[in-house]
Amino acid sequence: MPLTATPFSVCVYCGARHGHDPAYTAAARALGTAIGRRGWQLVYGGGRVGLMGEVADAARTAGARVIGVIPDALMQMEVGHQDLDDLQVVRTMHERKRRMAEQSDAFIALPGGIGTFEELFETWTWRHLGYHDRPLGLLEVQGYWAPMLAFLRQSVAAGFMDESQMAMLRIETSVDAMLDALQASAGPRRMPDLSGS
Repeated sequence: MPLTATPFSVCVYCGARHGHDPAYTAAARALGTAIGRRGWQLVYGGGRVGLMGEVADAARTAGARVIGVIPDALMQMEVGHQDLDDLQVVRTMHERKRRMAEQSDAFIALPGGIGTFEELFETWTWRHLGYHDRPLGLLEVQGYWAPMLAFLRQSVAAGFMDESQMAMLRIETSVDAMLDALQASAGPRRMPDLSGS
């Protein structure tokens, strides 16, 4: 079932904190700005704090349509962003991730904590299992992801992952290079099959 015609839609996973290095905030703003300047749509976790708020505000300022998806229980914890084109309040974290995926053509992870890790790995697992075929990227900022990537390569070396799984994850340090790569590898928009997830 095709989705209704909308601009290219990018889901961004990122922290509800800023982190200690100002480069993380700068990267979130740069990503949001680039999405807006391309006339694309941003889908994200619906908060107005941390990197979440930065990417959303930058995208809106640059002209993007911004969709936030947040569980009701986290409205107070993450301080739901009221100045979006569409703030969707859902019941559960699982519903949040599923709805974000259904509205996105590609996925990018910025630096973040355990919530970002969980979103990244679940979306990556969905891709591996064939629930969707949408591209997934990791925006490297100041070497933040380097220890995790080293561990993942160790997992390949130990025989628990393989190179084809690693190849599903696009790694870039440049915002524009990342967006160009994800758009180029995105197929025709269709509803992802997450019914078995």
